[in-house]
This record gives sequence, C-alpha cells and structure tokens, in this order.
Amino acid sequence: MGETQVTAQEGRSTAGPSPITADRTERSGWSARFRSLRVPRRPRLWFEILLIAVSYWLYSLVRNAVPEQKAAALSNADWIWSAEKTLGLAFEETVNHAVNSVTWLIVSMNYYYATLHFVVTIGVLVWLFRRHPGRYAATRLVLFATTAVALLGYYLYPLAPPRLMNGANFIDTVLVHETWGSMASGNFKNMSNQYAAMPSMHIGWSLWCGLTIFALASAPWARILGLLYPTLTLVVIVATANHFWLDAVGGMVCLAFGYAVSRVWYGSLPHRLPKWVPAGNGKGNGTGKARLTGLRAARLPRPASEPDPAPDPDAGAKPEPEAAGSRRP
Repeated sequence: MGETQVTAQEGRSTAGPSPITADRTERSGWSARFRSLRVPRRPRLWFEILLIAVSYWLYSLVRNAVPEQKAAALSNADWIWSAEKTLGLAFEETVNHAVNSVTWLIVSMNYYYATLHFVVTIGVLVWLFRRHPGRYAATRLVLFATTAVALLGYYLYPLAPPRLMNGANFIDTVLVHETWGSMASGNFKNMSNQYAAMPSMHIGWSLWCGLTIFALASAPWARILGLLYPTLTLVVIVATANHFWLDAVGGMVCLAFGYAVSRVWYGSLPHRLPKWVPAGNGKGNGTGKARLTGLRAARLPRPASEPDPAPDPDAGAKPEPEAAGSRRP
C-alpha cells in the first residue's frame, strides 16, 4: 500500500510513485549492492591475476618512492639495537656470524630470502583459489590490508637493516658470498629502498601463509609445515642481517590489522567462512546456476532439520461432478 501522488491531466487523475517512495527504493538498492560486495563469491581467474599483478606493481612503486632518509634510518637502527640490548635480546649479530661460518647454509638462506617470499605466497593463493574458493577473497583481503599498512610504516619509520649500520659488526652475506639473495644488495641496491626494514613483510607474508595452511589444511604434516615456515623465515632474516627481530614484531602487528579488516568486512574470520560458494550470476545473490565450485551439478539432499513439505490434499483429486442444472460462469 505504497504512497502515491495524484496528478490532474486533461480531467483525469494518474497515480505514480511519490518522491519519498522512490528515494526509499533507491537507498534500498544501494544498500543491497553494498551488502552483496560483502558476500563471499567464486573468484575469477583473470581478475585475480590482474589484481595481484597490479597490486604488487603499486606496492613496489610506492615502497621504492618513499624517500631514503638515510640519517633517520641509521638513527632508528641505533635505537632499535640499543633497545634490544636493554632487553637482553640483541642476538642478531651472534646468529649472523654463526650461520655465515657455514657456507652452504648461509648461501641457501640467501636464496631462500630471495625466492620463497614470493613462491610460497603465490602457491598458497593458488591453493586457496582451487580448494577454498569461498574463503579466497577474505584471506586475500588479509594479505592486501597487511601489505598496505606496511607501506605506511616504511614512510613514517625509515629503518636501516643491521647490515648497513654504522659501527656494527654485521656481515652482508649476499655481498660476501656473491649471491642475489636481496634486492637491496649488490647490483640491485639502486632498484630498491634500502631503508624500508620496518615492518618485515617477509614475516608478515610468511606468517599469513603459515596460519592459512594451519587453519585450512587437513593433513597433519601440512599443518606442521605451515607453522615451521614463518619460524624458519625469522631465522633467515636475522641470519642474513636483513632485519632485526623487532622488524618481525612489526610484521605481526600489520598482519593482525589485516585480519581485523577482513573480519569487519566479511563478518567472520576467513577460515570460518564456507569452503564452497555457489557459482551465482556475478551479483553475489546465489540465484544463478545451482552448481557448487568443485562439485558436480546435483540436487542436494534436504537437511534432516528441514522436513519435506506436506503434500497438497487436493492434488491429484478428481474434480467433483457438476450439480444438475448448474451452469459454468
């Protein structure tokens, strides 16, 4: 019983929707569209490849565009090192020298630092896309929000890595062993901001991978590897003198922010969302094809908690004969 407005035209009255009703309808439409964006949906391969490529390009562009504030970065590094000594946890130099004495081990760690940061992260994204499409978007949002807030850290708190500190005795393992384990060493040092060590995204990304695998993998050995990966990454970033352990804490804080953003947007942590989502019609309302991603098209059984509807007693009954003398209208 909506409101109407009556307009006199050539002696007749025509009814149409009032401005109030039209406004309510428009607002309801925008609200529905906004809610649909927060509903997990099946990811599209071409869109994800484009999104990840553009996002990483922008991340690298912004990170390297942050001014290299050398004086401030070195001063902050001295403060971090002093704070760790005060806490009795300034162990980076000891680890750096100990691991560097084993050539095969430190060279392996240099290549680990250079490659697995990207390889494992992309691998987890692909696994999510194929095996957990309903959780993919929410988990990807965690990664993107984590990386975005890290850029703010690079701008507000320039920090030199231990290997670039003045007066310290750290070893730049990439230079000493002539490997390409860091974009901030050797011939690549002019291509990357060397004073963007806080927070450590090697820890932020590896912990994202580890927690995702631990929460979603079914095999016990995979869950164990998920927890070991960020632990080993912490050893690597310290042994190669690319980060302080406090940089790792910064990466963890950024990751916590990423999970908070995803929780607010989707209303749940990623691992608690449905594993599978309807193919849908692209609007997130689930009214498209009744095919579930990764499953055969089939009529799903009705849940036990939902009884079958009672049959219509009149269905199939023969029509009553007409009374004598009655006519059809």
